[in-house]
Amino acid sequence: MNSMDPIVNSLLSSFRQVPPAAIPAMLDCILASTDSSPSSIFSTLLEEFPSFSKGMIDGSKELDFEQRNCIVSFVSAICHLLKKSGADTRYMQLLIWKIFLPLMKLVHSNDRELFNKVAGMTFGVVADTNSWGVVEVTIIPFLLRLVGLSMGEIQSEELDAYKLCPTSKNSVGRHLGPQCTLHDDIVQCNPNYLPLPVSCHILTLILDASQLSLHTVRSVSELDFDGCCADKFSAKLLWDLCNITIKMLPQSLDHRSSAIIFFLPSIFRALDSHSAFEVSINGQNYILSRKNILEKLWKSCKTLFYLGPLERRDAYAILSLYMSFFTYTDEFHMSRTTEIFDLRAEKQFWDEMKKGLVDKESSVRKQSLFILKRTINLDEKTQYQTIGKTIDERSLVRRGMTKRERWAEEEAMSLGVGIICKESDFLSSCYQKWEAFFLLYEMLEEYGTHLVEAAWNHQMTLLLHSSLSPENSVKTINGNVFHTWMDSSEEIFEWLAVLWERGFCHDNPQVRCLVMQSFLSTEWTKCNHAKLVPQNFVTGSLVEGLNDPVHNKDFGVRGVYSTWTIEAAGQFFSRYSSFLDERNGVAFLKSLAVVAKRQSFGRAGLMCLTKCISSAACGSGQCSDISPVILQDKDSYISDQVDLLDTFRYIIESSKQHFNPSYRHQVCENILAAAASVVIPIDVPIETLLLFISSLPREITDNGGSLRLKVQEWLGMSVEKPSTSDSLQTNLKLLESLIGYQRKLISSFHAIDSFVSYDDEDLDSWEAEAKRWTRVLFLVIKEKEDLNPISKFIQDHGSNVCDRSNNLEWVPVKFLILLLSFIHELQVLQGRLVGCLKTGSSKTSLGISDKVGQYSLMESSTIFVVFSKLFFSILDALVSYAGMSCSIFWSKHMEEGGDFSGSIRGRLGGPSQRRLSSSLTSSVLQAVTSIKAVASISSWSAQFGTDASLTSAVTHLWNFCWKISITSTACNSEIEAEICLAAYEAVAGALEGLLSMFSLLLLDHVTEDDQLTTLEADGKSVLDSLLRTLLQNINNIIAVGNLARTRRAVLLNWKWICLELLLSIPKHALKTGDHLRKHNFYFSDTTLIWTFDDLVDSLENAGDASVLPMLRSVRLIMGLLALGRKGSMVSTCHGIDIQMMWKLVRSSWILHVSCKKRRIAPIAALMSSVMHYSVFDNEKMHEYENAPGPLKWFVEKILEEGTKSPRTIRLAALHLSGLWLSCPSIIKFYMKELKLLTQYGSVAFDEDFEAELSENRDAKIEVSVLAKSPDPELTEEFINTELYARVSVAVMFSKLAEIAGTHNEDRNGSAALVSGKMFLLELLNSVVNDKDLAKELCKKYSAIHRRKVRAWQMICILSHFIDHDIVQQVTHNLHVSLYRNNFPSVRQYLETFAIHVYLNFPLLVGQELVPMLRDYNMRPQALSSYVFITANIILHSTEEYKHRHLSELLPCIIPLLTSHHHTLRGFTQLLVHQVLQKLLPSDSSSYATMTLEEKCFQDLRSYLQNNPDCARLRASMEGYLDAFDPKKSVTPAGIFSTRVEELEFECVPATLMDQVINFLNETREDLRCSMANDAAAIKNESLLVDNDGKCKEIPGNLTERQTVVLLVQDISLDFQRKITVSKHEMQSFSSTVLLENEGPLNSLLGIEKEDQLLDQLLHLKTVAFEKLNASRQDIILVASLIDRIPNLAGLARTCEVFRASALAIADKNIVKDKQFQLISVTAEKWVPIVEVPVSSMKIFLEKKKQEGFSILGLEQTANSISLDRYVFPKRTALVLGREKEGIPVDIIHILDACIEIPQLGIVRSLNVHVSGAIALWEYTRQQRSSSC
Repeated sequence: MNSMDPIVNSLLSSFRQVPPAAIPAMLDCILASTDSSPSSIFSTLLEEFPSFSKGMIDGSKELDFEQRNCIVSFVSAICHLLKKSGADTRYMQLLIWKIFLPLMKLVHSNDRELFNKVAGMTFGVVADTNSWGVVEVTIIPFLLRLVGLSMGEIQSEELDAYKLCPTSKNSVGRHLGPQCTLHDDIVQCNPNYLPLPVSCHILTLILDASQLSLHTVRSVSELDFDGCCADKFSAKLLWDLCNITIKMLPQSLDHRSSAIIFFLPSIFRALDSHSAFEVSINGQNYILSRKNILEKLWKSCKTLFYLGPLERRDAYAILSLYMSFFTYTDEFHMSRTTEIFDLRAEKQFWDEMKKGLVDKESSVRKQSLFILKRTINLDEKTQYQTIGKTIDERSLVRRGMTKRERWAEEEAMSLGVGIICKESDFLSSCYQKWEAFFLLYEMLEEYGTHLVEAAWNHQMTLLLHSSLSPENSVKTINGNVFHTWMDSSEEIFEWLAVLWERGFCHDNPQVRCLVMQSFLSTEWTKCNHAKLVPQNFVTGSLVEGLNDPVHNKDFGVRGVYSTWTIEAAGQFFSRYSSFLDERNGVAFLKSLAVVAKRQSFGRAGLMCLTKCISSAACGSGQCSDISPVILQDKDSYISDQVDLLDTFRYIIESSKQHFNPSYRHQVCENILAAAASVVIPIDVPIETLLLFISSLPREITDNGGSLRLKVQEWLGMSVEKPSTSDSLQTNLKLLESLIGYQRKLISSFHAIDSFVSYDDEDLDSWEAEAKRWTRVLFLVIKEKEDLNPISKFIQDHGSNVCDRSNNLEWVPVKFLILLLSFIHELQVLQGRLVGCLKTGSSKTSLGISDKVGQYSLMESSTIFVVFSKLFFSILDALVSYAGMSCSIFWSKHMEEGGDFSGSIRGRLGGPSQRRLSSSLTSSVLQAVTSIKAVASISSWSAQFGTDASLTSAVTHLWNFCWKISITSTACNSEIEAEICLAAYEAVAGALEGLLSMFSLLLLDHVTEDDQLTTLEADGKSVLDSLLRTLLQNINNIIAVGNLARTRRAVLLNWKWICLELLLSIPKHALKTGDHLRKHNFYFSDTTLIWTFDDLVDSLENAGDASVLPMLRSVRLIMGLLALGRKGSMVSTCHGIDIQMMWKLVRSSWILHVSCKKRRIAPIAALMSSVMHYSVFDNEKMHEYENAPGPLKWFVEKILEEGTKSPRTIRLAALHLSGLWLSCPSIIKFYMKELKLLTQYGSVAFDEDFEAELSENRDAKIEVSVLAKSPDPELTEEFINTELYARVSVAVMFSKLAEIAGTHNEDRNGSAALVSGKMFLLELLNSVVNDKDLAKELCKKYSAIHRRKVRAWQMICILSHFIDHDIVQQVTHNLHVSLYRNNFPSVRQYLETFAIHVYLNFPLLVGQELVPMLRDYNMRPQALSSYVFITANIILHSTEEYKHRHLSELLPCIIPLLTSHHHTLRGFTQLLVHQVLQKLLPSDSSSYATMTLEEKCFQDLRSYLQNNPDCARLRASMEGYLDAFDPKKSVTPAGIFSTRVEELEFECVPATLMDQVINFLNETREDLRCSMANDAAAIKNESLLVDNDGKCKEIPGNLTERQTVVLLVQDISLDFQRKITVSKHEMQSFSSTVLLENEGPLNSLLGIEKEDQLLDQLLHLKTVAFEKLNASRQDIILVASLIDRIPNLAGLARTCEVFRASALAIADKNIVKDKQFQLISVTAEKWVPIVEVPVSSMKIFLEKKKQEGFSILGLEQTANSISLDRYVFPKRTALVLGREKEGIPVDIIHILDACIEIPQLGIVRSLNVHVSGAIALWEYTRQQRSSSC
């Protein structure tokens, strides 16, 4: 063995140096030169393998090139030695166990190349030595067992071909010896010896090797080794792999992936070579065929389809893999001799293909398409050859197609897409239908939008037409008839649905729009196609597609909540449902409506859904072919109706998140129409009906509501077509149901002897239920008699409410809640009537007649009388019941214990419930509800009269409030504190009722128990004691700390509500005219200030529910203190001082910032409370000691926050403009804020502002409290726009100007004038000196442009404040601005302002305006403005100055009629004609006696009047010349009104200058077109040939040389539209090609034959091309390393743009690729493209270097030179690297230099196309610079 060491060592070292291919030859030399045997060297190498592989292979890292070669060389040596030693079984075992498996374990799993080489050599030697028997009993069982163990199987019983533990009885086992069981030990010690993919890979390599061996030795029928032959081994292995594959597919993702990646391709390859195998298992013969494996695979796929998305993807992968090996053409040929399994006969197969084609994952879609195409088996040569007539290019032009349409049509024709010529064309063959289907689908998947545009409608039309005449295409295989699933109309529409669904979810929005428009544009109403559309598509993909915002871009514009898509969708759904009977129609509507629960809908999508539901409901069963259906299962039908109403309710609730009331109204109208069409109200349970109607907004169903009559008609609808009697009968049935339901409402549902307990949640539920019931009841009631059963019910239960025995059957609290719901409904009805009376009409928005409106009013009055009498009759009983119930509040024997309700939660942030036992909770709720019921009923009934019962009720309520306030409760426990909290809740209810019934007599009850003073005493503050006692008691309860934290917040809320109600009493008394006697007051100043301090201290920590009552209380206190200064209501005081105000504004601001939601009511309340009118006129509040005062600080904060919140700044503008108008002397402190409001314009649109304002009662109240706009009609038009802030300021200054003009002597008038002038000068200074506003160049519609417009709009409003003391300063700034460049939209306001100034100060015209007009060096734009100003001053000046202005100004503008500037000239012509037309008489009879000057002006007037061009210009300006009104144009109405919806840009109208410019541009364009047409006509005429073949005569006025030059120039340049020949090139071309060559000149003049002329022209064109090519730059771009098509196409385009001499690429065929051509835009036709494969790059570059080119590389290297520092040689070859790897090292070594692009960013690489373009431009720049 020692003698072998030198040889082995030498071998081992040579493995690292000698290539693997040379190893066998080297071993042969060693064996020949030494006496060593192959077996001895084999054994030695085998022993050295562990040390050889140690440190080299560990499986954790990839090997380098040298290591990989070393391993391959080692294995090659081993295999060669094994061949030399013969087929020794023992050595083969050692190879497998000692080398092959360890290598497979150690080699990195990603090193697939090394893996395959080792396995290939190993199994190659197995094949060469016929050792399949060894493999059969060694590695095969081992690997199969590893795979089985990975699936959790100890022994696989199905692997019958190879037993996992071979016995010694086998002859093979006897020869193998102990090595055969080695795999059992390995498996037992390490079941994960090999990763699953590795095991599978090895098995597939063995199968492939055995198949290859089988092909090689096919002539040998049987191999050595116990007669085991290769085909038997292969068949057995194939059998086991098939079985284990089927078992692996349902397993984990790893198992499934391994089976798909490794096993299935190998199995299919084997079955492809042999359609069937015969396998012998335990003496039984089996046939393994394609049919067997496909059946099993399909069964597995069916299971995978339902498991999940990953499993579905793998199922499609399995089928696509099968189809890639076998086609149905092969199956057809096999079917003659062999039974086959045909997937096409499986309906689920086609269903899964449809699902796969619309799958969200692109790989699944591609696999499905591949499977489908292989299944249909279309001939590729005939694919896309659809039926269609083709036409030539000239017909395209005749059809009037656009350039884009023609291009798209040509591209489509190149794919075989025909153009439909006749409507009768249809696809007659089933395969043609499939061709059309595949074409459209692949266009959606792969091609550009233009191809879809060109082909979609055509092919879709063909498919739709073909559905009218379907072909019964069938095939017969083995006697089995099958069809291709596009035979019937239903099947065609199922596949069309696939195309539509794929189009609806396309990535390109243009394609989505096209497909949707195509679908909806189909004439569904003219044919019966609609019923063929699959319902799952209609309720699924179609509805989802309609939810796409791209289809509804104009939705909501100008208040129109509909689009063409919505209307067309409604028509389709109406037609679709017309084919459904009543039962199926309801089921369809149910499935359609439930989509709203499955997915989220946008505004337009939800509107479209409701439109579709409405249309489907209204059109259901309308088709005449539908026969009446007798409902067999009516219960199921009613259940569907119930579910449908519930879903409708969900949709209505969903629409409430969109705040626009018009939008919600339309949604509700659609849903109501659908419900009225399919649901009979009396058939559904009353609870469902109540829930549905309660979801409808009250404003549309209450009295006067737009949908009230529709709801009433629906509620009165019967099953049959309703007549009057049927409607009344149905109404009575519904009324009976409602009356029966009210008894259920108040029932106890408890045992007779049990105590009824309830909590707040129960009360809320009962209250909601009662409100729903009363709302529907008032909709159903039509006659006075309908109220009788209700009156009797209330009378019976109300009079017996104190009778305890009745508690066994009904709960009194429920009855009280029912009464409160009646009061609520009556108040709503009363409020609606009052609103109608205020607007002067009781009509609804639907235009109901006066008769209907009067009936509603009389009906309501009757209801009021009936209920008021009814309430008076039971009021005493209710008061008695309240008295008994309220004893809980002052009882001395309170319950101290008891179990809490299980639902009580007192944690911070969670729901807060009463922390009382169930019995106590019920008792306090009963007391609170009874007080609220008495208060509400009393306050409502008091409007209709008084009686003793009302007096007793009021007395009881006052006594209750006073008793609660003076009752001293220690609240030593949580229970006592909770009861006190409930008491104050009841006090709030009592005070709310008493407030509306206030009178001085009621105040007597306040002081009856007051021991300190009486009402007769002078100086008595009658409400002080009650107010202080209430607040102090509540503060004491909170201070004790017995309440949970959340319950303390609830108590604080009731505290502020009670405070607000008490403070409102003086205000209400002032409104009703009730005055206190003698010198009494409601409150003392000390009490109010103490309360104010308490409020301000609590503001910072106020809860959301307490914000409004606290801020209202602040506002009330400030108002009362203001009245105290006037000596009424409150004892004399000095009001709010500055320190109190600072405290208030800071606390208020903290409160505002802490509020997360910006609701209108809190914001408005904040402003009206803090910026109160009583303190706003105090200058110290705005500026104190040369520093901002509290109000100034607060306004700054509010406006700063308002820049981010549109609603905040709108409300601030509303309130501040009103306050500034009432206090003009304060405006001087707010110049900065006024500028901010003037310049404000938010891009955010607060759509819900107006909706919240109209629906939220608190918002309405708080906004009404804000200071009023002086012109509400104008400002309210802009309330929901960004213009509102500056419109409010504009209106304010307009009114201030009126005050300054009419009251200039008083204080307010002078203050208004000073404020207006100050703000005017401030704005003028800004537009002249501000960095942004003074800019002359800015983008149109940019932020600067908008700010300029806003500033000058306000300056126009402020023009009324110009006085003599500032006019010079104003005009100076004006002329500076006029001289600058500005857009016409800005200049029009400058011109308007200037006209107003000079009309008011006419003496300045001659001093300032005339010199300006005579400055002929002025810019034309500025001169145009001065012309407009001049003309309007002449036209609108007073009679006193008209002649003077005419004589001064007209001569100055007449010379401008000859201006070289066309716009100025045309503009001047218009205005001069306007002046002459109005001021110059047209008396032609006295022409002879006129002066020269008069004649000139008369002729000028006639010329401008009669010249057609001038007349055409004037005609285009119609409406603009006479529209200007200098007075109206400087008012808010003139600037802002009537243009809110028409114009989107800052309310700026189209200017006269804009119209002139547009007219002149259009005229010039027409002139250009006319000249081009004339030139083309002349050119064509000069080249036309007569019938005798001679050329037509060339015009004789040209010289011969000129004629030839013209002809040759036209022809030679007619080769590429985008080529622009430079001036020096054109000159060179003319001189060298034409002038220096007299031959062509003389010969051309003598040519008479057409063929000679064409030859000459072609020669000249060739010369021109050669001349142009000769001018290319000497730079070659070498892009052979680049393989991405977009980069290559971009480089080709760049090379052509910069005239590079050539572009080198690896494969020239790539230029034929459509993607390349689309990006290169024909550049490949002009730039020389050289094919230089990567392998030939070195040769190419060396050759170019020999030709004198410098070889440069664009690469970042250690020695690369920055591009901006490198000087390019004239002759350069620039090499570009690969996209990721760059330029290889072997190429870099032959470069002359490397250049790099300097980079500054974090990303340190550029796209290769971008890099090449930059370098090519730098080369071009340097060459151009050097040539200059």
